[in-house]
Amino acid sequence: MRLYLLALNPTDSVTEGFLPAAARLGLDVTVLSDAAEPHRRAYAALPCPPEVLECDVRDFREVVGLVSRHHAPDAVFTNSDHLQTQAALAAGYFGLPAKDWKATLRTKNKAELRRHLAAAGLDAVRSAELAPGQDPAEQDVQAIAFPCIVKPREGVASEDVALAEDMGELVQRCKEIRHRRPDGALVIEEYLAGELCTLETLGDGDRLHVLGGFRTRLSPPPGFIEEVMEFAHAHPRPVVDQVLAQLDALGVGFGACHTEFTVQADGRARLIEVNYRAIGDRTDLAMARILDIPYFEHVLRTHFGEPLPADLGSRTDVQAHNLAVCADRAGTLSSAPEACDLVIDGVELSYRPLRALGERHPHYRTNRDYLGMIWALGPDLPELRRVTAEFAAAHQWEITP
Repeated sequence: MRLYLLALNPTDSVTEGFLPAAARLGLDVTVLSDAAEPHRRAYAALPCPPEVLECDVRDFREVVGLVSRHHAPDAVFTNSDHLQTQAALAAGYFGLPAKDWKATLRTKNKAELRRHLAAAGLDAVRSAELAPGQDPAEQDVQAIAFPCIVKPREGVASEDVALAEDMGELVQRCKEIRHRRPDGALVIEEYLAGELCTLETLGDGDRLHVLGGFRTRLSPPPGFIEEVMEFAHAHPRPVVDQVLAQLDALGVGFGACHTEFTVQADGRARLIEVNYRAIGDRTDLAMARILDIPYFEHVLRTHFGEPLPADLGSRTDVQAHNLAVCADRAGTLSSAPEACDLVIDGVELSYRPLRALGERHPHYRTNRDYLGMIWALGPDLPELRRVTAEFAAAHQWEITP
């Protein structure tokens, strides 16, 4: 069975999640990327390194052409935010199971997502779309009201997402983002206050499993760095029902999906964004351990047309606490702990560096400031918080100017 996996840069989700799962399933894997060499280096130490081929994966026509010239496909898959529509179109061309390309497009395009949900009568978030170079003062931002959020229309995670308190700040934020993304469209929308949560789902097109989700603590504005996450085996049912209704309207229901939303004081759930793939930043790897299910295998099997079991057999007795170690200034990472897996007072603690020693970076004020990730798993949440805090306090991450 041949799996084509589309990717841009190497990620832990693929290297430690999907590729080992593919090996356990006995699949032949071909990775397609527009930068093949970093993938070959990333996978060299795997017991079964995949074939890696150079391809303009942002163009589904190039993907179709290469696959047609190579081995016959049994599945086309990606976990990249930026390649979901290309993978869906390529899989559809070969008559293979796939996400609906219209759903992948409307979830990736944040302006289209807002328009679609409003047209469905489910949630009308006040928003405006800015073309590249368009002056934000030309839009009726007063109808959106301040404070408001500005972000890339096809952005990912917290990158270039900022809060603006007034028109002056909005103009400045747009200018800063366009300096880094001169050709990208922006979205301005009302600030959705409330507790930030995620919902993780897995579907086969007929059956949709709710795996649980995370409660998230963010950094202070104007940035939105996810500093702390704790797993929730079940959000309140009325909240879940609201989120699922909006996902259904968007056409989401195949494979993995990671949805971010806020819960307002009155219990209203409002979508922040829908990432039609597995949650990243090693959180998917932790979730597989929390639930004790073959999560990555399940995701791959759906793309081969296999139905999901009615009961995934997920555990509910394991709690999880995550602390992100973030850079607080620009500079070179000169000292940091190495990766480790420990058992401390019965708590399973895992630390993984996310930036290499000697790397120099600006201060992004986004998730790109992550230096490392600490995960703690066990039955008692307060104990997880204590052990994680003590581990962080006992180690140093030094940044030199």
